[in-house]
Amino acid sequence: MINETQIQQVIGTTAIDADGDKIGKVSEVYLDDETGRPEWATVHTGLFGTKETFVPLAQAELSGEQLRFPYDKAKVKDAPKVDTDGHLSPQEEQELYRYYGLGGGTTTETTSQTTTGTAGMAAGTAGTAGMAAETAGRTDRDGDGVYDDVAGRTVGHDTSGPTTDEAMTRSEERLNVGTRSEEVGRARLRKYVVTENVTETVPVSREEVRVEREPITDANVGNAMDGPAISEEEHEVTLHAERPVVEKEAVPVERVRLDKQTVTDQERVSEDVRKEEIEVDDGTGVAGNALDRDNDGRIGR
Repeated sequence: MINETQIQQVIGTTAIDADGDKIGKVSEVYLDDETGRPEWATVHTGLFGTKETFVPLAQAELSGEQLRFPYDKAKVKDAPKVDTDGHLSPQEEQELYRYYGLGGGTTTETTSQTTTGTAGMAAGTAGTAGMAAETAGRTDRDGDGVYDDVAGRTVGHDTSGPTTDEAMTRSEERLNVGTRSEEVGRARLRKYVVTENVTETVPVSREEVRVEREPITDANVGNAMDGPAISEEEHEVTLHAERPVVEKEAVPVERVRLDKQTVTDQERVSEDVRKEEIEVDDGTGVAGNALDRDNDGRIGR
């Protein structure tokens, strides 16, 4: 059971069903008129969270950032469609009670109050105009739309329903900005073969023929006179030369890998938010109030 001190903790939590499956995000909490206890929660369901569904808080359990309901996901998603306008009519509440098998409850003729995540509890209107039925001990015996327990007090008549007390609550929307991670692309490594021409210079050597002549001397006269005096003959020598030789081998030169780093940028977001303003009309034609700081007839910041 969720109590009054847990309201702000409940808003924004993740609603899960009895099996632990995610239902959606808790958007608002509706309070009982009489007791002020949390009675209903609205949960964003459907595709992209576009549908808002009422779920009773009677048996809900809060655990950290999760709010567990004793119903399955399909049961919640198929709940009767009720507008989340800050007010539950008795008929709408009875329809929800029947759907969730909770009987009539104790707030058959009461409405609910709504609270947003940052604006605090907002007191809702107390029922529909002309309602004279007894409501958890509150009565309107003369049918003037004013409960007997506030009769005689200096309060204004609520033109939108029975008078509740001497004040109305002003609420406003606040912008909650966060981030979510999403995939924007992928990077991969791929290697392929290219061919390029490499030119190197290498020194090569070769043998060439050189003719040497020497005169006949006493030292070589014997070799010179060896053989016939007149004859024909040939002498040859073998010449050598170096030629460039090219061989190729594959060798590892480096290793390449992919890594990630987080870069933080600043992005500006803009969204419209609504707020309630209270206009004072005292019948004199002069609008103003202690909270009307700019004297424009509207109470607010």
